Amino acid sequence: MLILIRGAGDLASGIALRLHRCGMQVVMTDLPQPMAIRRTVCFSQAIVHGKCMVEDAAAVRCETEEEVKKTLSEGVIPVLADETASCKTWLQPDAMVDAILAKRNLGTRITDAPVVVGVGPGFTAGQDCHAVVETMRGHTLGRCIYEGSALPNTNIPGLIGGFAGERVLRAPDTGVFHALAEIGDHVKSGDCVGQVNGQPMCCTISGVLRGLIADGTPVTKGLKSGDIDPRDDESYCKTASDKAMAIAGGVLEAILHLSGSFPL
Repeated sequence: MLILIRGAGDLASGIALRLHRCGMQVVMTDLPQPMAIRRTVCFSQAIVHGKCMVEDAAAVRCETEEEVKKTLSEGVIPVLADETASCKTWLQPDAMVDAILAKRNLGTRITDAPVVVGVGPGFTAGQDCHAVVETMRGHTLGRCIYEGSALPNTNIPGLIGGFAGERVLRAPDTGVFHALAEIGDHVKSGDCVGQVNGQPMCCTISGVLRGLIADGTPVTKGLKSGDIDPRDDESYCKTASDKAMAIAGGVLEAILHLSGSFPL
C-alpha cells in the first residue's frame, strides 16, 4: 500500500514511522525550507541535508518520479520539497494523509486519493476527507472521526511535566532567527537560546531543549520557535513523542478500515 503524507514535521514523522514499520510504502512532502521545531525527529530534515534518520527509519530527498520509485524499492522514505503535494498526480497513492497541522485545510480534497485522512482541526470527515484524527491531548487523542471534525484549536499546548504554554518559545521579533543553543541542551529559566534582530528568546522554565527552529530561518513575531521539555530527559529529543505515536495509531486505523483491509 502506497501512502502520501503532506507534511514532514514531528507529528507527520511519527505517522510515517508507524506506517513504514507496518510495511506500507510512505512518501512525504514538505516546504523547500522546512519550519520544523523538533528537527531531530523530523523527516523534513532530508530536504535540508539530503538524508536523515528518525529512530530506525531512513529518508532521503528526492526530486523525480524515478528517484522516488528507486528509493521506495530500497525500503527508504522519499521526501520531496513539494508544498502543494503536486506529486500526487503521478504518484497515485492508495491513501493520502494531510499532517501539515496548519489548523486549516490548505488544499486537500476528498478526491485526492481513494482514502484521504485529515490530521487535526480544519478538516471535516465526509466533506474534504474520509476521516479525521484527533490531535488534542486528552481522552480523545488519536481517535478516528468518521463524521464531523476534530476539536477546535485552543492555541494552548498540552500539559507536560506540569507545564503547558510555558514550554513554548516564541520569536521575539520579525526577522531572521539566530540559534544560540542546540536541541538536547539542558537549559534553565532565563537562559537565552536564540535571538531575532538582537532581541533575545529566553526560556521561561528549566528542562531540556527538545525543539529549536533552524538557524537562519525567517520568522514572524510570536511564531513558535522552540520547545522545552520540563522532564529534562534528553533521550526524548531522539524519539517520536507519545502524541505523535498516538496520532499515528489513529491514522493507521483509518487507512486500514477505509481501504477495507481491516473492517471495524
